[in-house]
Amino acid sequence: MFRKILANKQLLFGLSLIIIFIIIAIFAPLIAPNSPYEVDISQKFLTPSHNFPLGTDQLGRCVLSRLIYGARYSLSIAFPSIFILALISTIVGTISAWFEGFLDKLILLLCDVFMAFPPIVIVLSLLGILGQGSINLIISIVLSMWIWFVKVIRSYVLIEKRKNYIIAAKISGCNSIEIIVKHIFPNIAPLIVVYFSTGIAAIILMISGYSFLGVGLSENIPEWGIMLSNSKQYLYSNPTLIIYPGLCILLTSAGFNIFGESLRDVLSPKED
Repeated sequence: MFRKILANKQLLFGLSLIIIFIIIAIFAPLIAPNSPYEVDISQKFLTPSHNFPLGTDQLGRCVLSRLIYGARYSLSIAFPSIFILALISTIVGTISAWFEGFLDKLILLLCDVFMAFPPIVIVLSLLGILGQGSINLIISIVLSMWIWFVKVIRSYVLIEKRKNYIIAAKISGCNSIEIIVKHIFPNIAPLIVVYFSTGIAAIILMISGYSFLGVGLSENIPEWGIMLSNSKQYLYSNPTLIIYPGLCILLTSAGFNIFGESLRDVLSPKED
């Protein structure tokens, strides 16, 4: 397995991007050359220099510092969101698929009700009730996305449940918990890891999209979507203010997508 990972250049490339952005997020206060919040109108739209490596924005704030702190905000929201989604969807999806019957129908009905509304409608409604903030944004993302993840996990468990070795385990006297924990989970774990890895990329794009629309986080927070929104009126006069955060969003989401897709090839190789 380790040799396969080392031999897969796409996986290593995606993993490298992920590690780079995680390191940037963790050590943002040490890496950032300036405060991302400090406003100085007299220094707005400065070109790159020693003090401001990527110049300044419309309020004289250091662009590089805001990009660095942007990684912290995006990942600190994306990781808790995907962890909570993984926990909820794995439990609910497994229960739904394993026991089926009335409980399964009830869960599917609830999923259909939530799926009738686009995620952005649910997020906007919840943020309107709860207010802005990182925690409220995480809650909104989880409540708007959990049904999609539940249905995927349910399908994985249903496929595995109908295989012969599960029937053999039932005949041998294994109870439901033993079969789920010792047999089903180990076999669907690679699929779950791949799915949730690519799911992080989708959540990062969601966070940036909502921030661009002006919901979820305060405008003064150095988040990539907010930086895009605040700079859109300067597209022609200062296009780099849009290019830099756009590249950060692209590279981060691409890193998780490439890693997830490559991991699928390593963990579930195609049969000849």
